[in-house]
Amino acid sequence: MDDKCIMENLLLTTKGVIDLYMHGAIESSTANVHQTFSSAFDDTLSMQDCIYKQMAGKGWYQMDSAPQQQLQQTKQKYAPTC
Repeated sequence: MDDKCIMENLLLTTKGVIDLYMHGAIESSTANVHQTFSSAFDDTLSMQDCIYKQMAGKGWYQMDSAPQQQLQQTKQKYAPTC
C-alpha cells in the first residue's frame, strides 16, 4: 500500500467519523453530551482539513472547477421563490 492510498483511507475514515460526531451532536439529549460530540466534531474536522491539505499539496486530491453557467443554473434552481 503506497502513501497516497494510506492518505485516501485516512481521509475517508475521517470523513465518516465527522458524520458520526455530527449526528451525535444533533441527537444528543443533554448539553454535556452535545458539547462532547461538538468538540470531537471540531477536532476531527481540523484533522480532515490537515489531511486534505497534505494530499492537495502532493497533487493527490485534485478538484475540477464547475463551469460558471452550471453554477448559475444551480443557483437559480434552488433560489427561494418567496
